[in-house]
Amino acid sequence: MDYNTKRFEILFKESYPLMYRMAFTMMRNVDDTKDVVNQVFEQIWKNKPKISESCIRGYLLVATRNQCLHLLRSQQQQQQIKEEFQLHQEINEDEEQEELLLQVQQIIIENLTEQDRRVLQLHYNDNMTYEETASKLGISSSAVNKHITRSLTKIRSILKLKNAK
Repeated sequence: MDYNTKRFEILFKESYPLMYRMAFTMMRNVDDTKDVVNQVFEQIWKNKPKISESCIRGYLLVATRNQCLHLLRSQQQQQQIKEEFQLHQEINEDEEQEELLLQVQQIIIENLTEQDRRVLQLHYNDNMTYEETASKLGISSSAVNKHITRSLTKIRSILKLKNAK
């Protein structure tokens, strides 16, 4: 094949629609399809392979198919990497949450009074309202609020100290 600019332009105009249709059936994405066909023409222009005029269309179709397969494999690998990264990130987040929960439990055991622990247990673990918690413990709702507020402030300050180290 002769690779002068005029002949290459004619080849491009004549072959592009057929290559595009073939690539689109594999890629199912307009942008990817355009990229594939343009990459094939770019490679041919750069490498200028020795191809007879009678074989050029077959060559272009095979090159288009191969470029599609290459891009599809690349996209599949990128998707696998993305999924593995997300899974790893989720595992790390779960581990961090579990570690934080253990720290909070340890702080509650070591630093809160028995009454503070009972109030937190009833309100957060047993899902009782302030009024229900107050009734169960024989204290006022404002006392429940005071216990919870004081306990949470203490837990937060101790966590800040631990995480600052």
